[in-house]
Amino acid sequence: GYQPCDPQIICNRVSHVQTCLEELEELAAKRRKELEDSRQLWTFFQEMEEAEAWIREKEKILAAKSCGRDLSSVVTLTNKHKTMLGELGNRRALLHQTMKKGEKILAKKSFSSVGIQEKMREVCLRWKKLEEVTGLHQQRLEDALNFFQFSAETDDLVAWLQDTYRIVSSDDFGHDDYSSQALLRKHRAVVDEVEKHRAAVLALRKQLALLAPDHRQGVDVQIRVVEVEQLYGEVAEVAVLRTQWLQDALAVYRMFSEVHACEVWVDEKEQWLEKMEVPEELDEVEVVQHRFESLDQEMNSVMGRILDVNQVVQQLVDGGHPSSDEVRSCQDHLNSRWNRVVELVENKKSQLSSVLKIQNFLLEC
Repeated sequence: GYQPCDPQIICNRVSHVQTCLEELEELAAKRRKELEDSRQLWTFFQEMEEAEAWIREKEKILAAKSCGRDLSSVVTLTNKHKTMLGELGNRRALLHQTMKKGEKILAKKSFSSVGIQEKMREVCLRWKKLEEVTGLHQQRLEDALNFFQFSAETDDLVAWLQDTYRIVSSDDFGHDDYSSQALLRKHRAVVDEVEKHRAAVLALRKQLALLAPDHRQGVDVQIRVVEVEQLYGEVAEVAVLRTQWLQDALAVYRMFSEVHACEVWVDEKEQWLEKMEVPEELDEVEVVQHRFESLDQEMNSVMGRILDVNQVVQQLVDGGHPSSDEVRSCQDHLNSRWNRVVELVENKKSQLSSVLKIQNFLLEC
C-alpha cells in the first residue's frame, strides 16, 4: 500500500526549514551584536570606575599637602611627585581611549545616552580638578625646594664665614721674616676667597625676592639674610686689618733683620777702630788712609740702610703699631752705635791727618 510523497510537500518542508534557519541566524547575529554592545558598555563603565578609583586615591595623597620639613624630605617628595606625574600621563592616555569608546557607544544609539554622558562629564570634571590640584602641589613643592635650597646655601655660607672669621682674627703673625711671609701669602689667598664670596652675599636678597611670598615674608629668613650680610662685613673688615697687621709684623721682622745686619757691621768696624793704632811712618799712614777711603764707601752704603730703617720705624710708630716702643728702642740703639762708629772714624781720621801734617813738615824741612 506504499504511495510516494507529493514532491511539493517536500519542497515546502525544505523551504520552511530554510526560512527558519535564516531567521535563527538573523536572531543569533542580532543577539551577538546586542551582547557585544552590552560588553562594550560595561567595559566602558568598568574602565570609568577604575579611573575614578585612581583619581580618588591620588586626591587623598594630594590632600595631605605635605611639602617636607627640610631639603632631604622635599627632594624625596619631589621625586615621588615626578613618578606620579608619569602615572598621570599614562592614566590620561587610558582615559582618552575610554572616552573614545564612550563616544562610539553614543554614536550607535544602542543604549540610553543619559547615563553614559553623565559618567563622562563627571569623570572629566574630577580629572580636570585632579590636574589642577597636581599643578598646585607641584608648585608648592618647587617653592619649598627653592626655600630649603636657599636656606641650605645660606647655612653653608654662614659656616664658611664663621670659619673664615676665626682664621682672619688669629693673633698669630709669625715669629720671623720667613714665617710672617708664609702667613701673609696664606692670608692673601683667604682674602681672595672672601672677595669671591662677595657676589654670593650680595645675591642673597635677589634670591630671597624670588621665593614664594609665604617663604620670603618670614621674619626668620629676613633676619638670617641681615645676619649673613653683617657677618660678611665683619669678616671683610677683620681681613683688611689682619693684612695690615701681617704687613706691619713683616716690616718689623725685616727691620730687625736689617738692624741686626747693620749692627754686625758696626760691631766689626767698632772693634777694628778701637784696636787700630795710627802709624807714624808715612807709608803705613797711606795704607791706612786707603782703608778709610774704602770704609767711607761702606759707611755710605750702611748709612742708606740705616736711613731706610729709620723711615720704616717712623711709619710703624705713626701707624700706631703695638710694638712701637720696642721698635723705637731698637732704632735708638742702632743710631747710637752708628754715631759711635762715626765718632771713632772722625777721631782716627783726625789722628791720621795730624800724622800726615807732621810727616809733610819733616819732609819739607
